[in-house]
Amino acid sequence: MTPTLYQTLLGAAFFRLPDALRALHGVHGSTRYAGQVTVVRGTGLLSRLCARIAGLPRAMVDAPLTVDFASGPKGEIWSRVFGTPPKASRMRSRLWHRNGELRERLGPLQFRFVLHTWDGTIFWNVAGVRLLGVLPVPAALFRNVRCNEREIDGRYAFEVDAALPLIGPLVRYHGWLLPDDANAA
Repeated sequence: MTPTLYQTLLGAAFFRLPDALRALHGVHGSTRYAGQVTVVRGTGLLSRLCARIAGLPRAMVDAPLTVDFASGPKGEIWSRVFGTPPKASRMRSRLWHRNGELRERLGPLQFRFVLHTWDGTIFWNVAGVRLLGVLPVPAALFRNVRCNEREIDGRYAFEVDAALPLIGPLVRYHGWLLPDDANAA
């Protein structure tokens, strides 16, 4: 069977990850996970504008979260729904790999990440950014973008914290996910 995106990027380190991370990132095909999320958004005008352009979720506390994962030979698509209708926030990103880096298209931005593991946690480090896929944006502007994935109490847990120089905090969200067997995509 063809290795998944994360198996390809992490190599042998993938198989030393906690069960919850290996299960989520080892899926071939489609699956749905469900859980809970808290989102804190930046309050400045430029912060709100940048978050809106990137399609980042609105602020919410202990809200429901569902993520549909579609994994195939060309990468993965993550479709996230934060909160509940009618005011749910939706975020969709396409992930693939190239030159040993994880690529994520999020709105008009394409991020390049280098992944590494330590003590059962996956860390995402920004290596580069392009606007509209062609215009390079200095990676130093994104040095305060931090993402990690780990297992807590047998659940997949995540944390994303993004801030930009002069603009300040854009978004901080954290939460957990479990397989949603009753609603598999």
